[in-house]
Amino acid sequence: YALIAQRHMHEFGTKREQLSMVAVKNHKNGAQNPKAQFQREITLEQAVKGPVVAHPLNLFDCCSTTDGASAVLVCDAEVAKQFTDTPIYVVGFGTASDYLAIHDRASTVALEGTRRASAKAYEMAGLTPKDIQLAEVHDCFTIAEILAYEDLGFCEKGKGGTFVEEGHSQIDGDMPVNASGGLKSKGHPIGSTGTGQAYEMFNQLRGTVQKPTRQVKGAEVGLVHNVGGSGGTVAVTIMRR
Repeated sequence: YALIAQRHMHEFGTKREQLSMVAVKNHKNGAQNPKAQFQREITLEQAVKGPVVAHPLNLFDCCSTTDGASAVLVCDAEVAKQFTDTPIYVVGFGTASDYLAIHDRASTVALEGTRRASAKAYEMAGLTPKDIQLAEVHDCFTIAEILAYEDLGFCEKGKGGTFVEEGHSQIDGDMPVNASGGLKSKGHPIGSTGTGQAYEMFNQLRGTVQKPTRQVKGAEVGLVHNVGGSGGTVAVTIMRR
């Protein structure tokens, strides 16, 4: 991901500060999430000046490997009525794979798996990126969230840094991303990360988030994006109230 970030900055002029803005946003959201590992906000200055891990990524660009567990109950729509009067429906789903080594890929500034998995999900749901009202994406590193903005179709390729800088992905923006705090603040429990994202989306779409300060108001359609192996595998799920 550090190599991807370097190339993204080289090709599109993405700024160091824009990477850090992802971390600041997600820590702000995570501070309002009782289930987050890091329930504290950080400043842009702190995020920019963190100790370097792998240039240009520093400590605040990297998620933690977290202890945690999550579970989901998936069943037929008719059966769901036995459990709740407010079910959340899976309306679109797609998976894709790609070369694990980035030097084998056609592009080092995109996750082709995300593009193909989301295309399948959008087609199944009969929706476009403009129909999505919030998303939980795999921000294992800050550059990964910026790639997700672009590869999921929320903005043009190369515009992800500007997208976060202009506030589009804030909870009160027009495309809220990682209201949970994301992997960056909520944490990354690896095997249960994907179902943890689904749990968050379930509560967002039902309006049952524990703290109203991070509830995306009126959202009825959300997208969940989970990645393995730096884009070697990708799963995208679209959920509707």
